[in-house]
Amino acid sequence: MAQLVTATANPHKVEEIAAVLGSAVELLPRPDHVGEVVEDADTLEGNARLKAKAICEATGLPAVADDTGLEVDALDGEPGVHSARYAGPDSDDSAN
Repeated sequence: MAQLVTATANPHKVEEIAAVLGSAVELLPRPDHVGEVVEDADTLEGNARLKAKAICEATGLPAVADDTGLEVDALDGEPGVHSARYAGPDSDDSAN
């Protein structure tokens, strides 16, 4: 069976990814020794790619990654990659 390492440490996201993949692959957890990845890409896809690449390099195995954010038509696609800090760098979910 093919194996994929998840790039997220968020258990809820791991569950969502596992639900999509079903029994087609064995989903391995993100290794504890891998630090946080700097997500400085301009797109959600770009950030997911950065995370997947870091996990591949750390484990030697293929990885699956995601990045989430809100893209609101009325805001011309914003906040996008800035969703977590839309109201400022020290903001919480309520402020954002």
